[in-house]
Amino acid sequence: MNRKKKIVIALGGNALLRSDQDGTIEEQEKNTYDTLKNILYLIKEGHSIILTHGNGPQVGNILMRNDAGYSIYEIPQMPLDICVADSQGGIGYMIERQLRNILTEENIDKDIVTIITQVIVNKNDKAFNNPTKRVGKVYQKQEADKITKEKGWTFKPSPKIKDGWRRVVASPEPIDIFNIKTIDSISKNGAIVITAGGGGVPVYIDDENKIQPLEAVIDKDKASSLLASKIKADEFYILTDVPYVYIDYRQHNQKKLDFLNKTDALKYIEEGKFGEGNMAPKIKACLRFIENGGSKSVITEATKLQDKSYGTKITKEYED
Repeated sequence: MNRKKKIVIALGGNALLRSDQDGTIEEQEKNTYDTLKNILYLIKEGHSIILTHGNGPQVGNILMRNDAGYSIYEIPQMPLDICVADSQGGIGYMIERQLRNILTEENIDKDIVTIITQVIVNKNDKAFNNPTKRVGKVYQKQEADKITKEKGWTFKPSPKIKDGWRRVVASPEPIDIFNIKTIDSISKNGAIVITAGGGGVPVYIDDENKIQPLEAVIDKDKASSLLASKIKADEFYILTDVPYVYIDYRQHNQKKLDFLNKTDALKYIEEGKFGEGNMAPKIKACLRFIENGGSKSVITEATKLQDKSYGTKITKEYED
């Protein structure tokens, strides 16, 4: 009989919204349902499941609605931390409802709880000196300059749209997560927990010991790795859009990796074998989990999760 494990599963952005889709709620709900069907076997095996998720497209849409509402009706714009919290609630609700539908179909009675999650960062994190995370709509240069003067926002050229400029914000390192004991307790009592959506709402503790927000975006995989380490999870899964980690991805010498240990992972990162803006952060997040006591991380595509012949297994040393 399989030992019951505590498993953190990070749902990638494509689990909710594909890059070639319009972003309708019908599309997102179907994607969510299809993705969650793939974790059903883990629930049936009795493991404790904690889900995290991305929010890139969704929070971008919220920010654009912010802009449209202000420019047309002068509705006050909400800051980025409120937009992240909005996305956590909306996406969490969608995941929770679709997962409940799946469990009902299987006659499984299990509570599902969504937690709006604040994640502590250092307000002096070096990331604030070089913001790189693009958020919101694309502006023309003149309009971007005007907004910079009015609001102090930082803009950088959009790599996808000629003469387009997008706001950039910092992506600081997550330090701690609020309500970690409660998250762990709820999971131990048999409920599925949805938490740390979009990397969590970035906050810091000021000199008066008060919680204050920051205009930033935390990397979802880093926050998920921290969460997994804090609750002493056994395994950490990252679901993305490829079934394996590859070195030299999409090059003539591309090679898939069934297994990856810490030594080789660090060597490949040093050699630039992984895409820095795509796979490298995921592997680093997995390594942090392993270094903090986790037994195994897996990076794979959602539909391949149950088939153990797929997925890159990341451990301290190679498995026997």
